[in-house]
Amino acid sequence: MDRHVDLDAARTTWLEDGYVVLPGYLPADELTAAQGELGQLFPSGDDFHDGVDPGRNARFIGDEFDGIDGFPFASLALNRVPVSDALVTLATTLLGTDAVRLYSAEAWAKYQGAADYDQDLHRDYLNHTILVPSSDPAFAQVEMFVFLSDVTPDLGAPRMVRRSPATESLPAKPNFFPRAEVAEDDGGFVAGDGRPDLYEAEVPATGPAGTVVAFRPETVHRGAAITEPRGARFTMHLNYRPAAVEWAHRHAWADRSHQDAWYAFVEQATPRQLELFGFPPPGHAYWTEETLAGVGQRYPGLDLSPWQGLTHDQATASTGSSR
Repeated sequence: MDRHVDLDAARTTWLEDGYVVLPGYLPADELTAAQGELGQLFPSGDDFHDGVDPGRNARFIGDEFDGIDGFPFASLALNRVPVSDALVTLATTLLGTDAVRLYSAEAWAKYQGAADYDQDLHRDYLNHTILVPSSDPAFAQVEMFVFLSDVTPDLGAPRMVRRSPATESLPAKPNFFPRAEVAEDDGGFVAGDGRPDLYEAEVPATGPAGTVVAFRPETVHRGAAITEPRGARFTMHLNYRPAAVEWAHRHAWADRSHQDAWYAFVEQATPRQLELFGFPPPGHAYWTEETLAGVGQRYPGLDLSPWQGLTHDQATASTGSSR
């Protein structure tokens, strides 16, 4: 990671342009550890293209989204990426608050020729909020593409459209903008008229492994085809929101919280990292002798000492005895 990144300047660019590209931002040790365990989730580019394991390859063929694995991952090193201090600091800076939540985390493998990764330009709000984006920064959300391999235009670099009067004038519907005229869908979410002007304005967001592309759900963008022969691309798609923005979500962590990978992650995580998923911080009224005992039973490997200060029960008893 470039320790001289000006995050305040990055926030200004993110707010004004709708996205910001931070080359090589993820710390090298965290990147190296994550890359070293990618094989636990995905075949390497060479293994895929050489057909080393056709059964393993099969899931990636046909549908671009079948290359996605959701958090918690089989790899502990990959699980540590979404809660990296560098990425959490970036999220809190962009969102303007220390109270943030991680509301989705996915790892994504793409291979040249496996599927059609070329998308129409669109915005992401339809599966990132039950409402629509607000122009008020207090209600912002941030999405991040974290490159776990080098990403070039030929390796499917995401195409981004800078915020402009043309994008600011877009209403909530339609949300998908084909290059040429098409039949509108019944819900009116696909534009019938082509928007070649938006495609003329798009630019590829490229960078070496470790690069982070931070953008907003209302930013117009799209996935692009991988054209490099035998090409492969490995990324993470991470999403953060202010804790108070309860209408913004993609996944419920509770329905994944009895997986072995979840227990392995929780039992080595810090209180600050667990707050990203909704764990109450130390000192919160939730923490009583009763809940500490229960959480200790559920997560026997978790060090509960940070939460075992003055519990809510003890605080109440102390207040009562002083009257």
